[in-house]
Order: sequence, then C-alpha cells, then structure tokens
Amino acid sequence: METTVLKKIWLSPPHMGGNEETYVKEAFDTNWIAPLGPNVHHFEKSIEDFIGKATYSACLSSGTAAIHLGLELLGVGPEDEVICQSFTFAASANPITYLGATPIFVDSEKETWNISPELLEEAINDRLSKGVRPKAIVAVHLYGMPYKVDEVHAIAKKYGIPVVEDSAEALGSSYRGFNCGSFGDFGILSFNGNKIITTSGGGALLSSSQECKEKAIFLATQARDNAPHYQHSKIGYNYRMSNILAGIGRGQMEVLKDRVEARRHNFDFYNEHLSELPEIEFLHEPEGSYSNRWLTCILTPSFDIREKLRLALEVENIESRPLWKPMHLQLVFEKSTSFVNGVSEDLFDRGLCLPSGSSLELEDLERICGIIKNELK
Repeated sequence: METTVLKKIWLSPPHMGGNEETYVKEAFDTNWIAPLGPNVHHFEKSIEDFIGKATYSACLSSGTAAIHLGLELLGVGPEDEVICQSFTFAASANPITYLGATPIFVDSEKETWNISPELLEEAINDRLSKGVRPKAIVAVHLYGMPYKVDEVHAIAKKYGIPVVEDSAEALGSSYRGFNCGSFGDFGILSFNGNKIITTSGGGALLSSSQECKEKAIFLATQARDNAPHYQHSKIGYNYRMSNILAGIGRGQMEVLKDRVEARRHNFDFYNEHLSELPEIEFLHEPEGSYSNRWLTCILTPSFDIREKLRLALEVENIESRPLWKPMHLQLVFEKSTSFVNGVSEDLFDRGLCLPSGSSLELEDLERICGIIKNELK
C-alpha cells in the first residue's frame, strides 16, 4: 500500500519572479562573477528609488552586516551602551556585542508589538542617571508592522540619540505614506531566503548621505585604502554583496509590490476565516501604518493552545513557528540590563506565525484554516 505524502507548506519560502535568471545569466555572460559589478549598482539604485526620501543604499552580505556597519559608523565601541528592542531576532542585538558594546533591552507595547516608547524613555533616563548616555537605539519593525515612529523618534531627538531602524522584515511597509527604512539615521534591510524578497542571502544599509554610503562600502570591502598596493589604515570586513546575488535582487525588486499584495491577501484570508474563533486574535494596523504582512501572526489564549495548534500543523507537514523569543530571555543575554513590562513574554508564550509565503495557493490557505478550526472545535 502506498503512503500518501502530504504537500509541504513552508512558513515563508523564496518566490522567484522570472527575470532573476536573466540578470544572473547576464553576469555570467559578461564574466562579472567578482564581488562587484553592474547588478550591484542596479540593485542599489532600485532600492533607493523604491524607498525614496533621498535614500542611499549599500548592498551587503546580510542584514546583520548592515546593522554592524550602521552601529560602527555611529561610533559605537567598547564600553558603550546601545538600547535594543528585546522582542526581535538575535541579529538585531548581536552586532552590538561585535563592537564590544553592551545591549540594553527594552520591552514592547501591545499595539504594534514593537519597542515601547514609555519604557524607552525610562531606560534612557535610567542610564543617564548612572552617568551613561546610550550611543544608539535599535528599533525594529517586527513582522512588517511599523513601530511607533513618531513617538520613538521624538524621544530619540529629545535626548540626542541616533536610531538604527531595523527594517529587515519591513521592506514594502510604510508609515504615514513614507517607506520603512527611511526614518532612522541608518536603515537596515534583509534579503535572507525567508524575507519578502530574497537574494538567497544579503542585506542593505540605508542612509540619507552619499558620504555614509561610501564609508559603509569602504568598511565592507576590507577598508582598502586608495593605493596601487593593498594598504589598510582601518580594520574592515568582507561584507559586500556579490554581483551574482545582486542579479537575483534586481529581479525580485521588479515583483516586490506583487509580493506585498500577496502577503497582505494571506492576512486578509486568515483574518476572514479565523477571526470568528474566540481563541484567535490578530495584530491589526494602527492608524497611519501599512504593513507588508511579511508573516501573519495569531495570538492564542495560552501556551498550551499555541503548542496544540503548532503540533497539529506539524503533523500535517505544515511549518509554523512561535513568535520571537525576547532577547532578555535568551541565555546569551541573561546578564544584560533590561526594562520589561511582560508584553513580549506574553506574546512569545501565546503567539504563532502562520505560513505566509507569497506563493501560497487558495487550497493551502483553506487547508491551514481547516486544521486550526478542527483543533479548536
């Protein structure tokens, strides 16, 4: 007897648009296989045109590299402190430690799940009272939902602290008509394989200054001085994006709006078919916010029900995932100073990310919703 293998539904798989292969082939045909080349230039230009607000883009090997360089360009170094949103992926916080600095974690507010403006100001005043001025703030647009831009940046301006705007999950999201990635002193994008568009692996550092872009590129190419020989007066990194991967990115940028539309459609479908269940809550857009809905997330009444749904989906070969575990709960950061209100811990306990890929078909969405409804009957 043959065993029926259920179709695998991934959480957020890559989704090619068609022209990626053309641009990669162009790189092969012209022998631009080296780390730099025309695809990098065109990809950066397409990002700059999309983000707007006189944005300059430096394409790098990862979003993590972009955060690292952004913090370094802000002068973060040993013995400095950097405030970081706690409810996020580790890549938001790890680069702080690369530079020898100390992360100070701040919990979330309930409306967007992002950094709490009230706790942010409390954390700043606490550090100032101890004679330490935080060197930067890392704020994250989690799951594509813009953080409270007006409030966070008003606080940052009040105390003269620059903001690294982690938009790794928010390409295509906007706040009051302006694209995420354009609000901070530096913006961060990620093109990891699970993001709304991908270059397989990659990221970008955004700024409003051509000079900052050039400094980032200098550091990202091993900080090689302008000399006929290899000369270095600073420590640099091997962080530049390759011309091959940038070719994928060029093709992906051409379908970005379609990918946002598809992900938002996924959210609308889930919301329409599951919101009638009293056990399911959704994160809705506050006034002025437009989310790319990178991942559709639900809240359940308890950890047990969250796990019941996750395991039921897993049995059916469907990938789902708990919400991010807050950084202040991670073993690697257990000794870090944190300002918490219980919001992110509650979200982690009760929250689940549902499959949200832009290539999901109607029958996939119906299958997922059917399993959830059956488990909650």
